[in-house]
Amino acid sequence: MFPARADFSLSLDFLSQAKPRPGDLIEIFRLGYEHWAVYVGNGYVVHLAPPSEIAGAGAASLMSALADKAIVKKELLSVVAGTDKYHVNNKHDDKYTPLPPSKIVQRAEELVGQEVLYKLTSDNCEHFANELRYGVSRSDQVRP
Repeated sequence: MFPARADFSLSLDFLSQAKPRPGDLIEIFRLGYEHWAVYVGNGYVVHLAPPSEIAGAGAASLMSALADKAIVKKELLSVVAGTDKYHVNNKHDDKYTPLPPSKIVQRAEELVGQEVLYKLTSDNCEHFANELRYGVSRSDQVRP
């Protein structure tokens, strides 16, 4: 027996969302900008977290742009995203060859707990995530 039409389209919506795999980049949609993280498996991501980066904080988390240092954290994706929408976005795979997933995860895990330089224009969370996946530090949010 086929499901009712509403159930069928709900199933298609569910299937169209890519499940993160280790090494994937996760784009989290905050109010006014995107936060980036690297999926490392078992529901966890590694990300660059300026002191005021708070999941679901909206405009308040924009204050993270003023920080000059950040902590590399490993947290559950559900905690980092909070109520914000997110998706897998390996958008530069056509330009750069991703490192092997095990290498991406290893590099990310080795950085957890470290305090690093944070600059909105040159060392932000998107630069960090792209550096881990591709070995190339770049952020489309701050490119001219």
